[in-house]
Amino acid sequence: MRQLRSVIFIIAFFLAISAISDAADRGKTPQNGQLPSDIQAVFNKPLYKGATWGLRVVDSDGKVLIDYNPQQKFFIGSVRKVFSVGELLNQVGPGHTYDTPVYRVGNVDEAGVLQGNLVLVASGDLTMGGRTNPDGSIAVTDFDHNEADSLGNAELTAPDPTAGYAQLAQQIANAGIKKVAGDVIVDDRLFQPFDFRGQFKVTPIFVNDDVVDLTINPTTPQRPALINWRPTSAALEVDTKLVTVAGGSDYSLKLDPEFPQCIGTPGCRAAVTGNLPMDFKPMFTNKFPLVQVFRIVDPSSYARTVLIEKLQDAGVTVDAPAVKQNPASLLPARNTYASDAMVAKLHGLPYSDYAKYILKVSYNIGADASLVLFGLTQKVDNMSDALAAEQKNLAANYGVSAGQYHFVDGSGGGPSTATTIAVTQMLTALSKRSTFPTFLDALPNMGIDGSLGFVNQFESDPSLAGAKGHVHSKPGTYAEGSATGLLIKGQAFGGYIQAKSGKQLMYQLVVNNVPVQQLNNLLEMFQDQGTVSAILWRDN
Repeated sequence: MRQLRSVIFIIAFFLAISAISDAADRGKTPQNGQLPSDIQAVFNKPLYKGATWGLRVVDSDGKVLIDYNPQQKFFIGSVRKVFSVGELLNQVGPGHTYDTPVYRVGNVDEAGVLQGNLVLVASGDLTMGGRTNPDGSIAVTDFDHNEADSLGNAELTAPDPTAGYAQLAQQIANAGIKKVAGDVIVDDRLFQPFDFRGQFKVTPIFVNDDVVDLTINPTTPQRPALINWRPTSAALEVDTKLVTVAGGSDYSLKLDPEFPQCIGTPGCRAAVTGNLPMDFKPMFTNKFPLVQVFRIVDPSSYARTVLIEKLQDAGVTVDAPAVKQNPASLLPARNTYASDAMVAKLHGLPYSDYAKYILKVSYNIGADASLVLFGLTQKVDNMSDALAAEQKNLAANYGVSAGQYHFVDGSGGGPSTATTIAVTQMLTALSKRSTFPTFLDALPNMGIDGSLGFVNQFESDPSLAGAKGHVHSKPGTYAEGSATGLLIKGQAFGGYIQAKSGKQLMYQLVVNNVPVQQLNNLLEMFQDQGTVSAILWRDN
C-alpha cells in the first residue's frame, strides 16, 4: 500500500502533460460561496461524481473572492510542505546554513597520529555537499531519484553525492592528521531519529539523500545487464542478477531487498534481479539508463564508512574497520567538544536552496527533517514535540488555528488534512514576510519547472496561455488502493497566482475521493486543476 501511494503521489506530480479544456465564460468575479460557470463545469465533470471540491481565493487586500466549502477538512497531501518549509525559512532565514564539523577526541602526536577518535557531528545538512553545482547552486532534476522505485525511473544530478565527505577528509589531512589510531564516529544525536513511512529511521546525517543510485543499461540477450551504482562504497555492494532479454519479452525487475538491513555489517550486499528487454522504454525519458535506488536504512553507519573511505583517499589511515555499526557508545557527552579540537567543517548550502529542492520536487524526507529542525529552534528534538511546537507557532504567528488542520508529519504523508481557510491563511501570512520572494521562487512554477513544469498545454487556449509562469503552487496527492482500482483521497494545489489584472492571489484548490481506474483519469485530474488555476489567473 505504501508503494502504491507513492506511485500515485509522484505520477500526479510529474506526468501532468495535458490538453486543458475550454473555459470561455469570463463572467464577473463571484460572490463568496459561488463559482464561475467555467470552474463549476470542471467540478461537474463525470470523473468527479460523488467527489468533494474546495476552492478558496483571497487577494492581497484580504478580500475573499471565492469561498467554496471553506469548513471542510480536506486531504491535501504535499501542500502540507507549505507550512513546514515556510516556518523554518522564516525561523532561521534564507541564508542560514547547517554546517557540519569534525572534532578530534584525543591528541595528535608528532608523527601525525591521532591517539583517539575522530567525530563527525551531524548538523542536519540535507545534502552534505552532494548536490552542489560548480557555481554553488543546488542541483535538481525534473524526475528526482528519491522516488525512482515507485516512479519507475529518475534523472540523476551531476555532482558527486559524496563530495562533502571528500572535502572533510581533505581538511582533516591538511590539519596534519595522518593516522587515526582510534575510531571514526558519527554523532547523530542532534534530534531523535524518526520513522519515515515505515521504511527506515531518519537521522541528522545524510549521504546522497539516503539512497544508493543504480544506473541500468541492457547489453545483449541472455547476458547480465550493465549496472553501475553510486556512491561506490564497501557499505553496500550490488550484485547484478538482472538479465538482458530479447525485445518484446516481459519486463521484470526486483530490488532484493529494497531496504537492505545489513548496512553496517561487513559484506553487506543487495541484488538486482529479473529480466530487462532490449526494447524496454524507461518512464519519462524513454531511453536508457534506467534509474532505481536502494534505501540506506542505517545512514549513520553508511556515512561513517564513506568518511573513512574518503580519509583513505586523502592519505589518512584508520585503524578501525571501515564497515561496522556506528560506535555511538564511544561518543563523549553531548556538546562537550572543544573549539580548538575542530579539524574540519563542511559549510552547507543556504536553507533557501533546500527550500527550493524540497518544494520543487516534493522531497518528503527534507520536509520532515525541516519540521524537526524547526522543533530544535523551539527547544524540542523529536517529531511529536515538533508537531506540538508547530501548532503553537501557527496559532501565534500565522493566525492558523489548530482546529483547521491535522498534520502527522512535515511532508504530508498519510491523512494530513486542512481546510482551505487554513491553507490560504498560511499563504497570506507568508506573503507578508521578508522571506516571501525566496519562498515564492522555491515553489513549482506552472508550465516552467518542478512538479508543475509539465502543466503547460493550456497554452492551446489563447485566453489561458498567459497563465504560464504566473502560477506558483505546491501540488499534493494522497491515494489508496480500492476494490476497483485507486481512490484519489486528495489532489490539491495551494499557492499564489499573479493574476492578469496584476493582483496577487492566494488560493487553495482541492478535490477529495475520486475513484480512478486508469492513468489517464489521474492525469485528467491534474490537468483540470491546471485549468482552474489558469482561469483564476485570467478572470481576477
